[in-house]
Amino acid sequence: MKTKTVHGHSIAGREQALDFMAEYPGYGEQRWYSDALANEQLSFSWRRMPPDTGGRGSYGHRHPGQEEVYFVIAGTVTFKVGDDVFEAGPQTAVRLTGEQFYSVHNDTGAEAELLIFSTRLADPQLEKLDGFWP
Repeated sequence: MKTKTVHGHSIAGREQALDFMAEYPGYGEQRWYSDALANEQLSFSWRRMPPDTGGRGSYGHRHPGQEEVYFVIAGTVTFKVGDDVFEAGPQTAVRLTGEQFYSVHNDTGAEAELLIFSTRLADPQLEKLDGFWP
């Protein structure tokens, strides 16, 4: 299916959405639909996380000035936000303000699936913090 914008709506299929994880075999998928839909205000991604994938053992990051919401569709994922570590399971939403460094990891033996929504900024900033999650 090709992205189609008509009066009042646009449609994009999975293959039109950029896969941020394409260069990382074994880490699942993170399909970013925002450009495919020609979104102006909202950024939207779908993420599939196989067991033992995500940000554990790597850097934490944040997007200053950009609010994000992670909605867990299936499975359970572990968040580290600042010094707080917690799990989020199905039908749980986690709001991130962009003030704290964070990372998300699937510590379970089952696949996890998430939706990620954020404000869309013209020039988003990404800050990384090495050694964030030992």
